Formats: sequence, structure tokens, C-alpha cells
Amino acid sequence: MIGTLTAGRIAGCLGLLVLGALTGVAGWLVVDLWFPGGLLLALLALFGLFLGGRIALGTALGVGGGAVGWFLAYVMLGVPRPEGDFLLSSSGIGMYAYLLGGTVLAVMCATVSLPADRQVSASRPVK
Repeated sequence: MIGTLTAGRIAGCLGLLVLGALTGVAGWLVVDLWFPGGLLLALLALFGLFLGGRIALGTALGVGGGAVGWFLAYVMLGVPRPEGDFLLSSSGIGMYAYLLGGTVLAVMCATVSLPADRQVSASRPVK
């Protein structure tokens, strides 16, 4: 299905890249400031982004666009600045759970088989 790369899918992937980066920044802030509940909220936002991208584009490219944006934001916020400090703390179990949980959700949404992906059999009549 990757062979049908159209201008609309490319624009959708770029839009999902931006949405992924925004979701990554918001998730980083929420996880760091409200640890137990913020982690759940950030992972739910990632799940919505990844599954929405998968459904909107009809392929795993929709998940990839959002996942790349999210991961780039995660890495950029976690790199220390030249002065040696961080934007927010990047240590602790919450940030590792956010990284692992987001990765698991991206893989899960990219490999799920949606009802629209299944072939319809022509042997059964439609009622």
C-alpha cells in the first residue's frame, strides 16, 4: 500500500509530524509535572494520535509521521543544553515509561489490522 504515495498522503504525513512534535512537547510537560496521572494522559494522547493517523491515511505511514515527530520532540527536550542543564528533568521512571509506552503504542497501532484493511469476499451477498 506504500506504492500509492499521493500528494495528500505526503501532506498528511507532514501534518502528523507537526502534531506528533506538539504532542511530544505537551506529553513531556504533563509527565514531568503530574507524574502518575500525567503519564496516563500523555499515553492516551499518543494513542489517539497514532490510531488517528493510521485511520486517516489508511496505512502505517500515518503512525510513522506522528511517531517521528513525537520522538524528535522527546529527544530534543532530553538533550542537555550547552550550559549543562535540561529544560525539564529527564530522569526518573516517568520519562522512561513515557518513552517505552509511546514506542509500544506506535508499534501496536502500526501493526493492527483495521476493518477497512480487510478484503471483502465477493462470494457472500451484501444485505
